[in-house]
Amino acid sequence: MLLIFGSGYTGAAIAAAARAAGINAATVSRAPQAGMVAFADAASAIAHATHIVITAPPGEADPVIAAHEAALTRAPKLAHILYLSTTGVYGDHAGAWVDEQTEPTPRTPRARRRLAAEQAWRKIAGERALDIFRLAGIYGPGRSVFDDLRAGTARRVLAPGHAFGRIHVDDIAGATLAALRRPPGHTRILHGNDDMPAESAAVMAEAAALLGMLPPEAIPLEEALPTMSDMARSFWAENRKVSSRLTQEWIDRTWTYPTYREGLVAILRAEARYPRE
Repeated sequence: MLLIFGSGYTGAAIAAAARAAGINAATVSRAPQAGMVAFADAASAIAHATHIVITAPPGEADPVIAAHEAALTRAPKLAHILYLSTTGVYGDHAGAWVDEQTEPTPRTPRARRRLAAEQAWRKIAGERALDIFRLAGIYGPGRSVFDDLRAGTARRVLAPGHAFGRIHVDDIAGATLAALRRPPGHTRILHGNDDMPAESAAVMAEAAALLGMLPPEAIPLEEALPTMSDMARSFWAENRKVSSRLTQEWIDRTWTYPTYREGLVAILRAEARYPRE
């Protein structure tokens, strides 16, 4: 049985993909809906799980380990753990490439907490298979630049040479299932990052063109920074390009949306099939 901790945007996509593939999957949530497992009562489900996926972000400690360390440690059937982390653990590389073998150098408190959570899951895994899946910026239907453009809140920030990585939520789900089908000998570092890191302004302009809109007026980064939240400034303070070539080889799967261009078109098609109220 596959047990997925977290029923948010990414967890829901993984659960849907698992069920579509005929996998017996259950979701654990703090606010469970029908058919879900309550977070506080997850020990019994952990005892029956063969595979666990963790999508929940850490606070001062990993919440799943904090609540269920004993059950996880003694889980008799558990063979494979996959933990969703972030490429933010690499810190700033001045625009240079990093890959799955690059050592993390986190700079922000949030990234340091993520790395600490990865290390905690290494201890829990022990001799079990563990995939640490470091994700770039997640986007997909209902969570994309289209939403800001339609709302009139989008900003086109110019930062030449500053490229961000992205990953479509469907590729996260597909890669997760592929990774769980191909268990490693021990621990792997995987990357969820498309094949073409791109400047934010380029993505904004492409999305606006697809909507038949003029892109927002360009704002130089130095002018935009004072109006940003602390979290947004921390993103812009780091510049790296992330390769996922090894990941795609290891899981024997290429991205359905290898660049933001294919991903944006797919979002518009999905929204046309399932328009929001």
